[in-house]
Amino acid sequence: MGITGGIGSGKSTVAQIFSILGIPVYHADDRAKWLMTNDTGLKTKILEVFGEKSYSDKGELNRTFLASEVFGNIEKTQLINSLVHPVVKADFEAWALDQKSAYVLKEAALLFETGSAEELDFVITVSSPLRVRINRILLRDPHRNEEQINAIIDQQLPDEEKIKRSDFVVKNVDNKLLIPQVLGIHQKILATLKK
Repeated sequence: MGITGGIGSGKSTVAQIFSILGIPVYHADDRAKWLMTNDTGLKTKILEVFGEKSYSDKGELNRTFLASEVFGNIEKTQLINSLVHPVVKADFEAWALDQKSAYVLKEAALLFETGSAEELDFVITVSSPLRVRINRILLRDPHRNEEQINAIIDQQLPDEEKIKRSDFVVKNVDNKLLIPQVLGIHQKILATLKK
């Protein structure tokens, strides 16, 4: 199963509710960052393609440099994705085999954009109004400005498209409680698995 949503939509909060229900959650974006620093094969490829500035003297990923290289450049974005996504996919599959639950969730911002959604039984999209998302990100990430946030949003599928492609939708808006929505989806998934 997958859970996705645009930046600032609240997918991490929704994933946390699933986690409280005992569903293991693989945080693909966080794991990708870890793998980019700790997987020697991936690190070597990134250095070959993007150069020495990709990592600090201590061997830590230079996210600022890589972001400046790939944001707004479709070819470089596709190139970094072609290096990172296969490694994340293999890591997720190995992780999923170790879990002992009815199902697992892969949480990622770009499930549809990377083609990962096609490998999952169900996809849940967390949707939230654009202005609310931007305000959340400005509060959460003070190092970002609105222009940078909009650049990230522009690289993600619009909510309308994600919703069309999803099996379930969680509406993260002020007048809708998250927990009942998540519980309803959880019960539907469990019922489907029993068939």
